[in-house]
Amino acid sequence: MLESRALLLFGRILLTFMFWTSGLVKLFDFQGGMAEMSHFGLEPAWLFNVLTIIVQLGGSLLIIFNRAAWLGAGALAVFTVLTIPVAHPFWKFEGETAFHEMMVVLEHITVIGGLIVVAILGQRVARR
Repeated sequence: MLESRALLLFGRILLTFMFWTSGLVKLFDFQGGMAEMSHFGLEPAWLFNVLTIIVQLGGSLLIIFNRAAWLGAGALAVFTVLTIPVAHPFWKFEGETAFHEMMVVLEHITVIGGLIVVAILGQRVARR
């Protein structure tokens, strides 16, 4: 199974699931995406929504189809790092809210690790 190209593709789809679903939601509910951007103080909201859609969908597609997976993984990793101070600043909260936001940040860091691994594997598969 570990040599299966189908399993590798499935893993890439799952790793990027949170990004491409979020990108599709922002694309199909553009007003909702803009409201989310405004909520986090990102103006002009339409521009940040468009850029987010491009990064989330474009990065996911590059990884899923292993075409410059390193670029897609890098873009999604930078995007994920940038969401931490914007959307999950746990250091600004107290109690349960701070703990919850810190757990989200730890999950983000874990996803970044997965993106690093997929970039490495993508390069190795491309060489075959």
